[in-house]
Amino acid sequence: MSPVFPMLTVLSMFYYMCLRRRARTATRGEMNSRRAIESNTRALPINVEIVQYAKEVLDFSSHYGSENSMSYTMWNLAGIPNVYPSSGDFTQTAVFRTYGTWWDRCPSARLPFKRTPSTFCSQDYVELAFEEPVYPTAVHILETYHPGAVVRILACSANPYSQNPPAEVRWEILWSEAPTKVNGPQARQFTPCIKQINFPTNLIRLEVNSSLLDYYTELDAVVLHGVKERPVLSLKTSMIDMNDIDEEEDEEKFACGMDTLNKQFSIVTLREWPTNGYFDKLPYELIQLILSHLTVPDLCRLAQTCKLLYQHCCDPLQYIHLSLQPYWARINDTSLEYLQSRCTLIQWLNLSWTGNRGAISVSGFSRFLKVCGSELVRLELSCGHFLNETCLEVITEMCPNLQELNLSSCDKIPPQAFNHIAKVGSLKRLILYRTKVEQTALLSILNFCSELQHLSLGSCVMIEDYDLIASMMGAKCKKLRSLDLWRCKNITENGIAELASGCQLLEELDLGWCPTLQSSTGCFTNLARRLPNLQKLFLTANRSVCDTDIEELAANCTHLRQLDILGTRMVSPASLRKLLESCKDLSLLDVSFCSQIDNRVVLELNANFPNVFIKKSFTQ
Repeated sequence: MSPVFPMLTVLSMFYYMCLRRRARTATRGEMNSRRAIESNTRALPINVEIVQYAKEVLDFSSHYGSENSMSYTMWNLAGIPNVYPSSGDFTQTAVFRTYGTWWDRCPSARLPFKRTPSTFCSQDYVELAFEEPVYPTAVHILETYHPGAVVRILACSANPYSQNPPAEVRWEILWSEAPTKVNGPQARQFTPCIKQINFPTNLIRLEVNSSLLDYYTELDAVVLHGVKERPVLSLKTSMIDMNDIDEEEDEEKFACGMDTLNKQFSIVTLREWPTNGYFDKLPYELIQLILSHLTVPDLCRLAQTCKLLYQHCCDPLQYIHLSLQPYWARINDTSLEYLQSRCTLIQWLNLSWTGNRGAISVSGFSRFLKVCGSELVRLELSCGHFLNETCLEVITEMCPNLQELNLSSCDKIPPQAFNHIAKVGSLKRLILYRTKVEQTALLSILNFCSELQHLSLGSCVMIEDYDLIASMMGAKCKKLRSLDLWRCKNITENGIAELASGCQLLEELDLGWCPTLQSSTGCFTNLARRLPNLQKLFLTANRSVCDTDIEELAANCTHLRQLDILGTRMVSPASLRKLLESCKDLSLLDVSFCSQIDNRVVLELNANFPNVFIKKSFTQ
């Protein structure tokens, strides 16, 4: 054959790829239309672009602010900008709970799930509703402090203001990118190049990753540009970026893989081969080890190749640890049903962010746990808004070996449902951040779950008396290593005394934004003297923290690694120097808005203690 023919074949394949990429933004009808193929006209300027700010914040995974105010909350993303184009730390912006890698380097840090695809790096999200459904042409994100956290923008086919729920809810990725480091904390308008979709939307979701940031990112507003009628596109195009083709291919593989999860695992008729090649010579365990590096969609695709690999891909040993969070947009009752027979030995399960808007039903979740819950040790259900009292009852009955339960931001669970958790006496970790747990249920949990080592009660606003809760912890939870009391409104020095007396193994304590604690009562010096193992202590926004408290920490808590005293007016540079000299492992010190610690002092401390990240926030 002439050498020219292989070259023509390659060129033909490239031309086909270009056409297919352009065609993905068209409907099947437009693809089959002769007029669509033959037309070389550009999009007709018959649509007037609609520009709108978010009308409402529908859902989010976390925020820095309180549930009872607007300062630093996600609700600030609704409406017109409050701050932009100004830069700095402003209470009128939306701020997520964490930043950097500090939360991954403290005693309460959880081990990551293996098999998480490299393309999924989201840590938090917020969902915004707009007035008019449009075909998006642009999304503008107004970032006012430490920009660069947004890693993914998605659009939903469901109209949150429609009276009739759709039969199917679709999510499409408009833009996605790995986390990047942005030089400088200054404000910016972030306008990524978005993909066109074939349905109108008024529900936009932002996903963020703050791991590369030096401080909390602050978002002011989101602007959606779009048209009411879908633009008619031509196939006549200019240069095509090969990187764009790769990204499109990745998204197609993701969709194909998750569709396979729902359908192809049920296939029993596979092509017969006389041999399995070299796989017949490999030990079963070695093939299992090789396949353990594949993601769930990859396992689904590989299962279709031959009976041998189908058997390996369906082996329950491949599903000991399973995270479905990266595929939250496509997981539903059907997915769980097909996974049941493969998850009979599952020990770690991550269903965070999944199941919302009817994708997972109470009955579907219950059926799955009844088959697969007996060996569960760790269950992640963050932001699972399908959960109700029946679900918690099933968890406690079907998961007798459960040690870790994450219900973070499951704010739809009714207060009385939390009583069921007390039946799981083996619990070692319980995360109830932003839930409606009440005092009676929590007291019962603490009384019967004496093995608890990690407990998060941040932003639990329905607890009436935190002193009583702290007293119960001190009496029953002797093994407690980390405790999150972020924004608890009524704990006093009495509760702190009971806690410090009974939980002397504490290594991590978050008392940020607890306004009823006063240094003059001696509560902080008492903590320092009774908890010598402290590695992380957050006293955020407690203006009464003074030099005496810092000096006591320097004398007694020499293992301290992270200290947040944002907002105090009574700490001097001298006491900080003592702390830094004594605590050799200290890596984070937040002195933002500390009136006695100016930029000159911070520069001096940074020069003398280069291994410590000393943060000084500002407002312009």
